[in-house]
Amino acid sequence: MEPRDESSAFPTTAEAGSGPAGAAIAVRRLLVRGFAGIGSIAACGLVVAAVGGAPAAGVAIVGAAVAASAVAVAASRRVVHAVEVLEASLEEDLREARAAYDRASLDARLDPLTGLGNHRAFQEELGRQVALAARENRPLSLVVIDLDDLKRLNDTDGHAAGDELLAMVGRLIRATLRPADRSFRVGGDEFALLLPATSPEAAFGVTRRLLASATGGHPILHDTRRFSFSAGISSCPTPSSDAVRLSHNADAALYWAKRHGRTDIQLFDPARHGAVGDERSVEELGAAVASLTERRALRPVYQPIISLATGKPIGFEGLVRPAPGSSFANAQALFTAAEVTDRTVELDMAAIETIVAHVDGLPPGLYLSLNLSPRTLETDQFHVGELVGILRRYGLAPEQIVIELTEREVIEDLSRLKGSLARVQAAGMRIAADDVGAGNAGLRLLSEIAFDIVKIDLSLVQKGLLQDSSLAVLRGLREMARRSGATVVAEGVETPEQLVALRRLGITAAQGYLLGRPGERATASPVDLDLIASMSNLDEAAIAS
Repeated sequence: MEPRDESSAFPTTAEAGSGPAGAAIAVRRLLVRGFAGIGSIAACGLVVAAVGGAPAAGVAIVGAAVAASAVAVAASRRVVHAVEVLEASLEEDLREARAAYDRASLDARLDPLTGLGNHRAFQEELGRQVALAARENRPLSLVVIDLDDLKRLNDTDGHAAGDELLAMVGRLIRATLRPADRSFRVGGDEFALLLPATSPEAAFGVTRRLLASATGGHPILHDTRRFSFSAGISSCPTPSSDAVRLSHNADAALYWAKRHGRTDIQLFDPARHGAVGDERSVEELGAAVASLTERRALRPVYQPIISLATGKPIGFEGLVRPAPGSSFANAQALFTAAEVTDRTVELDMAAIETIVAHVDGLPPGLYLSLNLSPRTLETDQFHVGELVGILRRYGLAPEQIVIELTEREVIEDLSRLKGSLARVQAAGMRIAADDVGAGNAGLRLLSEIAFDIVKIDLSLVQKGLLQDSSLAVLRGLREMARRSGATVVAEGVETPEQLVALRRLGITAAQGYLLGRPGERATASPVDLDLIASMSNLDEAAIAS
């Protein structure tokens, strides 16, 4: 007879013996094996069967079983209570992080000098306003403004005088526009106005009043320096059918005004102003993207990701640029065209194949980060097996790869996105939330998806790193990452002060021009972080860890 595995079955009365002693042995075995609650109930049955004429012994045994069950229930309640306390703590951490995120999000979209929105805010609001205008069947006008003499003012009177002028422009714009209008400083001396429910002619009138106030004086200027500007105006849906054309056409009108005497306002006219940027039709753009992807007319570059503890590279982010001679000026123009023409998926996969085909042997222990858009991960055209096949074709294992969820497009199907990312992880790859601090990859996604890497948006690093709200977000992200075991990577590090602040905060790794520019090969030497930090003028005491 084979020996019985006592850890895998309940004892029988025959095995335990008969009578009160046998019943007691059976109960004890049940309890020792972890079936405290079930064992108590089963014991009662054993007692009825085995105790027979010894009721007192049976009652004692039943009492012991019930007591053991009560102990198990009490222990279970303590565990449940501990879990509830931990969940409440995590919820409070998430609420605090969300509040800090909201404050930092506002700071990251505000130009501190003028009080207007910044370039990021303009890009987000432009898309929103164009979609709203189309939905409500009403016009939207865009005015782009360029100050005429800011450079000369900076050269003659200094940058303080230039900053004073910029602040004054911001005050005048806010005093002139309606509450529904939106205003932004999008560059050094460049401003943009979004005027909902405004025809091109009405936008021209608003801009002319603004120019008259700037050149002739306005009460808000307090008798200070007068100034002038050039402006270009375009509207949608006519003559501009989408956000890209609206922006390009307004820029074209502004460019013509600056080339023909300045202090002028131009309404976009295709016959007069021609094109600045890409004015091809959607069909032409789609054909250009298709041709580029088919020919793999892409140039890969690799930017090192550096450990802030050791200065050694821990991985590379693979990126693509249009090959020389391409009809696209840069990567942004290419990916924008792919989005407009619904060719994002094929461009994403062509970019990945180009990057892995030229990596030429990834150094041991380092990872390669590849970007995929939400649209690609949400579509039926995306197959993890195809991605793994591309990797293996060029000698890369899934374990060497990180898939970054990019910010180029809006997430439309979160459930499908989560499913695709789960399959990516199941295949052995890691996943990263890109540009956390702006757009889709915010705290909502961090609470929905278990990312392996969290990449901090460069706006938090470059513009708001020393602001209290941004510091609070960074600390919150750091703590959330520690709880989940994720790595935090800061993007866009360009100054020694930023490096010092990030190290002080305990951020794991970083990338940016200060630490290594994108190159043609996935190779990088260690960085002397202490030497770079010694060039900083930052008071480290101002950054509390």
